[in-house]
Amino acid sequence: GHYISVDTSYEGERAVLSSPDLYSEEWSCVRLIYQIATTSDTSPGPARLNLYLRQEGESFDRLLWSAKEPSDSWLIASLDLANSTKKYKLVLEGEMGQDKSTSIAVFEIKITSGYCIECDFEENHLCGYMNRWNPNVNWFVGGGNIRNSQSILPKDHTLNSALGHYMYVDSVYVKHFQEVAQLISPKTTAPISGCLSFYYQLKQESSIVFTVYLRDMSGFYEEIWKTDSALNAEWALAEVDFNAPYPMEVIFEVAFNSAKGGYVALDDISFSPVYCSNQTGAPFNSANAGCNFEEDLCNFYQDDKDGPGWSRVKVKRNVYRAGDHTTGFGYYLLANTKFTSQPGYIGRLYGPTLPGNLQFCLRFYYALYGFFKMSGTLAVYIFEENHVVQEKIWSVLDSPKGVWTQAEISFKKPMPCKVVFVSWCKSFWDCGLVALDDVSLSLGSCHAADLLLPSPGECTFEKDECVFTQKKRGRGSWHRKRGPTPTSYTGPRGDHTTGVGYYMYIEASNMVYGQRAYLVSRLLRGTSGKQCLTFFYHMYGAGTGLLSVYLKKEGDDEEIPLWRRTGEQSISWLRGLIEYESDTNYQIIFEAIRGVSIRSDTAIDDILFQAGPCLEVEEIQFSSGYPDSLNEIEY
Repeated sequence: GHYISVDTSYEGERAVLSSPDLYSEEWSCVRLIYQIATTSDTSPGPARLNLYLRQEGESFDRLLWSAKEPSDSWLIASLDLANSTKKYKLVLEGEMGQDKSTSIAVFEIKITSGYCIECDFEENHLCGYMNRWNPNVNWFVGGGNIRNSQSILPKDHTLNSALGHYMYVDSVYVKHFQEVAQLISPKTTAPISGCLSFYYQLKQESSIVFTVYLRDMSGFYEEIWKTDSALNAEWALAEVDFNAPYPMEVIFEVAFNSAKGGYVALDDISFSPVYCSNQTGAPFNSANAGCNFEEDLCNFYQDDKDGPGWSRVKVKRNVYRAGDHTTGFGYYLLANTKFTSQPGYIGRLYGPTLPGNLQFCLRFYYALYGFFKMSGTLAVYIFEENHVVQEKIWSVLDSPKGVWTQAEISFKKPMPCKVVFVSWCKSFWDCGLVALDDVSLSLGSCHAADLLLPSPGECTFEKDECVFTQKKRGRGSWHRKRGPTPTSYTGPRGDHTTGVGYYMYIEASNMVYGQRAYLVSRLLRGTSGKQCLTFFYHMYGAGTGLLSVYLKKEGDDEEIPLWRRTGEQSISWLRGLIEYESDTNYQIIFEAIRGVSIRSDTAIDDILFQAGPCLEVEEIQFSSGYPDSLNEIEY
């Protein structure tokens, strides 16, 4: 057969192959049979194969899948595509590394309707199902007139003929007690829940255990189905409820007790997004378990007998005290305030009830203000539903810095439970202020979430400068930095993403008054309709200059001003929102101008491009000058 491959003589280049316009109102599965081959053992910049989804109306391609592991045989990747009303293209990109001896080849791209975990085993790629090799018992392909086993079935289930195929495992080579054969499905790549069904046959002389498991990426097995001991010499249908909110594999496992055990055959695995049982419960929506405290406490609450441990507060923009994390001028929660700071005081904030047996990732931002080491002043507990079992899963260790710092914790409990934030005032001297904001909960472990592909159009500057480049690099350009800037009384003390990550800033002490630094995006795809650009900016310092954002259309020399701020704005990171339209290809430019003194370090972080109009309106700001009352906290 034929395959398509990338010529490796182009070092560092990208080869792009684009599909025609595709359209699918149903779920579909993309299967890719590919190989990355190399002769060298270690490669400094390995080659990659990327698959992108390019949706109509989006300026950015979404990375669906990426591979860089070399292999000496063809591999198969299976990716679920959720149904959509928009037209889309699939874009395959071969990214050449530094290694001349590497080649990337694709043998087949196939898009079928349905889900990737479905299979009738009629094609030789077996839908990406893999047998976990074992010296003695393995899953084999049966049928298709291959007389390859003593216990072969006369007919498969799909075609109901001797020509059709199925998978089977036979006990004839069993050497040891309880040997296990595993057939592993492709990993789910999109959240799905519903009914998994399959047909099986079982012939046993001694006991066979046939079990179906779900396995998540941290290796945790959950049994979802097991055969009852009845014999099935005919194809029997099994149905089981299936919930995969994060990537999982389905594992069909057969365990034999002896060589005279018999056999198990399997065929026609299929999936439907409707539960098999009449369970009506809506799947858990993790969005309801978080809060940014802008409107109220969401689904969080305090116990009346504890008294008001946590107050929802807002700080007007000022140069002494940081505002909230969400926007810089919104609400956050503050504990141990002047109303509650008695020694020994404990304030508890309870979250909503979470279902048991799911893996969760909890993320939140906290900031500490005080004089001494404040370890233990904020802790997170899990209360099991009966409130008898309380487990501490996190507590703060660091000294107060007044920087919004992100914490992330993975947990999984068998019973329904609640997350409880506890602030504790040990003694008068150890009782600083504890602030909390932007609590979010997602399904899956935090580690798995970190491995997920970044959302398109988002740049946190944690790894690199993403789609942005400098007009000219030098002392008077944007720098990527973590931690505080070198000059006191100007610039951020930490980034906005995690508090300990990276941001971009101009170092005023290297520049002269009025000098400009440009951060320019690459050419972005024009689309019809409104786009929303969100970013965070930090303009603190008595000499702060200007920060402006421009839109430059391809082929145009004119830069259209979209947004501007002048002078010192706040000691906090503030959120900027810009709504714009461009139906031709365009670039976004961030321009910072140094102010009158070295106290004019201007910074930006967490840039996000989204299709569609902005959902909120930016509070239009005045430029400078502070009445003294601005430092008060509003309760």
